[in-house]
Amino acid sequence: MPSQRQLRVGESVRHALAEILSRGEVHDPELDGIMVTIPEVRMSPDLKVATVLVMPLGGRNVDGALAALDRIRGRLKGLVGRKAGLRFAPEVRFRLDTRYEDDRRVDELLSAPDVRRDLSEDEGDGDEH
Repeated sequence: MPSQRQLRVGESVRHALAEILSRGEVHDPELDGIMVTIPEVRMSPDLKVATVLVMPLGGRNVDGALAALDRIRGRLKGLVGRKAGLRFAPEVRFRLDTRYEDDRRVDELLSAPDVRRDLSEDEGDGDEH
């Protein structure tokens, strides 16, 4: 479980990155025309590494967007440190945010006929005791 400090710094980094990317402060031809959402930033306990969960809008050109963000991460590190008001800028690592896809897969599994049948049988067993 992340500490309050990790959560607060992660949110500051997230806001700083969102502002930098939305204003186009760092240029990369591959990022032109791609809107990237940043739903979460997870900070390491020592606050030296920021794992940034990203998703290109519409889920298009995911590999290209991640590659472009990795190319400019050195420049982003300095900008993030200044904008977020941090003494030490964290190393920035970009990862694809798959939470929504994972949730969709779990919903599909739970709604499968075999699973629904098994779940209803389990509920029936609990009522008999």
